[in-house]
Amino acid sequence: MHTLNPSDIRFFSGQSHPELAAGIASYLSIPLDTTYFTRFSNDNLYIQLGASVRGRSVFIVQSLTPPVNEHLMELLMMLDIAHGAGASEVHAIIPYFSYARSDKKDAPRISITARLIADLLQTAGVTHLMTMTLHSPQVHGFFSVPTDPLTARPLFVWYFKEKKRDLKDTIVISPDVGRSKPAARFAARLGIGMAAAQKQRISDDKVVFGNSIERQVEGFRRVLIYDDEIATGATVLELCNLLIQWGIEEISVICTHAVFTGNSMLKLANIPELTEIITTDTVPIPQEKHNPKLRVISVAPVFGEAIWRNSTRQSIGDLFTYSDEIIEEAIYED
Repeated sequence: MHTLNPSDIRFFSGQSHPELAAGIASYLSIPLDTTYFTRFSNDNLYIQLGASVRGRSVFIVQSLTPPVNEHLMELLMMLDIAHGAGASEVHAIIPYFSYARSDKKDAPRISITARLIADLLQTAGVTHLMTMTLHSPQVHGFFSVPTDPLTARPLFVWYFKEKKRDLKDTIVISPDVGRSKPAARFAARLGIGMAAAQKQRISDDKVVFGNSIERQVEGFRRVLIYDDEIATGATVLELCNLLIQWGIEEISVICTHAVFTGNSMLKLANIPELTEIITTDTVPIPQEKHNPKLRVISVAPVFGEAIWRNSTRQSIGDLFTYSDEIIEEAIYED
């Protein structure tokens, strides 16, 4: 835990995830400043920052969670307010960056929405951006201001090492070849093997896998499915069913962003062979979606450490080798 001078910092939260913002502020031993939100009868939004920002570094925490467009508009307005009120720096802390999948034009007459959002954030006055585990890392290239891409991978590694899990006959699987590099780094940290599945998405809630993955998991009893986010759960659900058919006895699912739309959490939890779903709090999980198989790791100390280093003009290049203190404070079970 570190301390910043509250007189130099203003720390605000949008309405998407005030609990995470409070956790980050607590790590930094600074107050979470008040923000006033008002909805007029014509549905227009009115926002007022509750503390002077002139000449100060302003940090605004807002995950782009459902309702995504509402929370995006809040963030844009808060950035614009801070910029217009004379803040010396305006930092957007976006733990979950929605629309990160929309990074290319793969059909006619569509928007590259991730680039559009980058343009909007910069127009609103952001001078620095922090995110965690973008679905498409190249989205960082859409920004002309500094961006810091953080990762939850060391937290997941710590979880398995701290629990002293027997990883004999265990393999890590990336459900998508495009995400194989992060999965390979995770597997290497655990000292086990890794395989990547060939996936074809048919629709938002339907995928099919190639046959090559069956040969790669032959001889293993346990699988750790490693992904960046789960929304409908269609990918993980289909992969779990195939793995069980191929003789896998125990499955753990690891993902950074627990979007879990509809009843996707329940569908996964109802698989007997799936023993745990390990995720973070970049996205708030409603109480009704909590499950005994769910394990949540807080990323508040990770963002807190990154903010502290940025504010004290220290490198965060080695942040991915988190100290034991950060890991110890980050972990909790629900």
